Amino acid sequence: MHLVTFRHNGRTSFGRLTRDSDAIIDCADVLSPELGSVRAVLAAGALEQVRAATEGSAGDVKLADVELLPPVPDPAKILCAGVNYRTHREETSRPENAYPTVFPRYADSQVGHDQPLIRPTETESFDYEGELAVVIGKGGRRIPAEDAFAHIAGYSCYQDGSVRDWQRHSGQWVTGKTFPATGGFGPALVTADEVPDVAALNLVCRVNGEVRQSASVADLIFSIPELIAYISTFTPLAPGDVIVTGTPGGVGLFREPPVFLQPGDVVEVEISGVGTLRNPIAGEI
Repeated sequence: MHLVTFRHNGRTSFGRLTRDSDAIIDCADVLSPELGSVRAVLAAGALEQVRAATEGSAGDVKLADVELLPPVPDPAKILCAGVNYRTHREETSRPENAYPTVFPRYADSQVGHDQPLIRPTETESFDYEGELAVVIGKGGRRIPAEDAFAHIAGYSCYQDGSVRDWQRHSGQWVTGKTFPATGGFGPALVTADEVPDVAALNLVCRVNGEVRQSASVADLIFSIPELIAYISTFTPLAPGDVIVTGTPGGVGLFREPPVFLQPGDVVEVEISGVGTLRNPIAGEI
């Protein structure tokens, strides 16, 4: 299934994309009120209930008529892995780490598909980072790596927009990673049953149609099971939490000369089998 959260005629809801992806089956029309969001469905373990209630429906809302929000607009935790592709580690000249580098984002730092990413007035160094997002379906603490895939609800595309000068203010990165509306998430949550081999996925990030990043998810330094095992040791994971797995080499900061995002640019993150996330860049007003 491809699940989206959307706003239509002033009302926020969630639903399932039809197979041709041009319409949405509004789940508010077919599910009980307590299952009123993607996060609520995941917390209730009700994905199969959604599947059964929507199977075969033609859809009642045209995709072209809605504003897409992040697939999970209200995660309790967004945890991002830094420098987790070998090509990115090489371009940063950072040494190998024994453990993942993990930092948080906040929910209000992300927007949905086709929504503008906002370059803050405080910077000229707004950078792109195309990434794969993992959405937790079954919570837990100290999850063994060998059990990790059983805790995944699905996958999505992520644009981990980075305010580079603020990121470098100190030894921790959160100040450059969580300005409002600097991260893109979407367009849909693709359930794990549709991604039989996540390591076989390919990720491409384009700016104005030009490929800037390209990698296989198999190139992650710390795999998705390793990330889940490590993160769930220091913090419990809950349904709806998001793990953003890292970006490949090719970011703007390390180009010669550096190339940063400008208002009017368009950034796309395409992941095979998952979708394409598109975000224009706007200056803060």
